[in-house]
Amino acid sequence: MKRLKPLLTFLAVVLTAPHALALDAPKGPVILTVRGTLATPNVDGTAQFDLAMLEKLAGRKVVTETPWTEGKTEFSGPLLRAILEAAGAKGKTLLVRAINDYFAEVPMEDATALQTILASRMNGKVMSVRDKGPLFLIYPFDLDPKLYNEKYFSRSVWQIKEIEVKS
Repeated sequence: MKRLKPLLTFLAVVLTAPHALALDAPKGPVILTVRGTLATPNVDGTAQFDLAMLEKLAGRKVVTETPWTEGKTEFSGPLLRAILEAAGAKGKTLLVRAINDYFAEVPMEDATALQTILASRMNGKVMSVRDKGPLFLIYPFDLDPKLYNEKYFSRSVWQIKEIEVKS
């Protein structure tokens, strides 16, 4: 029994320690690439996601008005924090970059403290590039009306292709 005690202690530590889960490689077209300090990259040091991968992550539906849509619009998609957690991203600032290379600096707190999503669907339909897709950073205007201002509008990037995590 004395010989087994160190082995049992080792197994208890290994089995109860938090482990980063491997991020699967995308099987469909990549619509989002996350770069920077990542614990669980899946392709050449980056975390790449196809639509199916994003739709498996924790998300939410938002019904809100925005300056870019008419009336109340439903957006749905993964929580920004769920994407960053899946990638094992660590940093203080996110550079959220669009297809046309427009970008906004977004504090990490906007992902961790707010219910921000990367909307992949608008009114239930997958968002095309023509309709601000494939991904649109939507703040929880429905939960906190104080966010409905120019500061957060300027961070609400659409046609997102990449997020770079900066220290």
